[in-house]
Amino acid sequence: MSTDRTAPATAEPDPAHLPGHRQEVDFGGPVTVPDEALWGAQTQRAIQTFTISDLRLPRRYIGGLGALKRAAARVNTDLGLLDPALGRAVVAAAGEVADGLLDAHFDVDVFQTGSGTNTNMNANEVIANRANQMLGRPLGTKHPVHPNDHVNLGQSSNDVTPTVVHLAAQTAIEHRLVPAFAHLAEALRGLAERTDDVVKTGRTHLQDAVPIRLGQEFWGHAGQIERSVERFRAAQSGLAEVALGGTAVGTGLNTHPEFAGRVVTALADEFRVELRETENHFQAQNSLDAVVFASGALRTAAASLLKIADDVRWMSSGPRTGLGEIEVPHLSMASSIMPGKTNPVVAEAVCQVAAKVMGNDATIALAGGRGNFEITVMTPVVAYSLSESIELLAGAATVFADHCIAGIRATAAGPAAVERSLMTATALSPRIGYDKAAAVAAEARTSGRTVREVARERTDLAEEELTELLDPRRMTGPGRREQERRAP
Repeated sequence: MSTDRTAPATAEPDPAHLPGHRQEVDFGGPVTVPDEALWGAQTQRAIQTFTISDLRLPRRYIGGLGALKRAAARVNTDLGLLDPALGRAVVAAAGEVADGLLDAHFDVDVFQTGSGTNTNMNANEVIANRANQMLGRPLGTKHPVHPNDHVNLGQSSNDVTPTVVHLAAQTAIEHRLVPAFAHLAEALRGLAERTDDVVKTGRTHLQDAVPIRLGQEFWGHAGQIERSVERFRAAQSGLAEVALGGTAVGTGLNTHPEFAGRVVTALADEFRVELRETENHFQAQNSLDAVVFASGALRTAAASLLKIADDVRWMSSGPRTGLGEIEVPHLSMASSIMPGKTNPVVAEAVCQVAAKVMGNDATIALAGGRGNFEITVMTPVVAYSLSESIELLAGAATVFADHCIAGIRATAAGPAAVERSLMTATALSPRIGYDKAAAVAAEARTSGRTVREVARERTDLAEEELTELLDPRRMTGPGRREQERRAP
């Protein structure tokens, strides 16, 4: 569809010289709009003005906006504020927006008016034009359905935009992100179970430490992901509180006192999420604190994914000259010049997602603090960045679980290296003291021998006791099943 993005916002040409276009009029005068476009004059001005990027607000946001307009029309009709015939047409047209049937008519750049007014008006105009079209009227007439008087009735961009940001995020977290992370946690728990008998050398500071079971490492990873879900839930509590009902500055001017509560209830039922009208409209419209908090939870989850994916990369390094303690699935050849080379490609992709989410969080944090008095003025980029982070994390968690974690196999390298570890001397400390144990480790290091071999010479420990003390499996504590049996 032609959007006339290169046309200037002023000095509109005579539409008679532009076949396939119609002329509309708004507060600024005449505007030429493509005939097939369902948007109107204000949207056309925005399309022509904001030619910054090719980024558009995502489908989930546009769908939520359409759903809000549909619920608003129903509630305004029930409250006697909207003629039933017009209300039915608005409901039908807004439903097409909610269902994604009119996405081609939402072409305003993400980088627009900071309140999101341009996209809100885009929706108002598309819904009004489509409703009038359904009623047999030509596009651009604003009659009998008017984009402001009827579609935007009881609303302002200043309370609609943050409400849709919360709704879209709440829905994506509930139905996309939480299931994806639960799936990854389950995959990690399964891997922990499969590798719980594999004893390897623990590492701190990338140096040898006392033994650990491979399953314990993955159990720790599963715990990180499980706690990410808990943080998502905490973020959802804040996102459940929405600004709708405050209109322009939080006072609720020009809206029915029951309007917001009824609309929010309808949206909560439709999207199967928790939503409630805020008890303090002024904070809900002059800040994006709940969104900044939610983004922080996403950033923390990204840090967890980065850590886990990096551990997988290290443990699978080699396979001959690295650690080589695990093998990851060989999904594709990884070099255009080195035959037979394989790389931990999924883990690398997950690391890149983590970096992007952390960058988005920086954008959201900065945007959350921008704005003066009764409104924040960077909300569209927040909406885009938050949605992108949720989708990236959900996608990365799913791919990581299915194409990497599920196929990891332990090798013999980890157990084989345990006997050579110097830090098994730690188990001797309670019996011979720290200083003597340190001396054993130091001599083993310089001589190239094992701790066991040096301890035989430098201590009076009997072979049976030495064997017991240096049993690597004993050093790792009880197995998971035994721990679960001991748990209160």
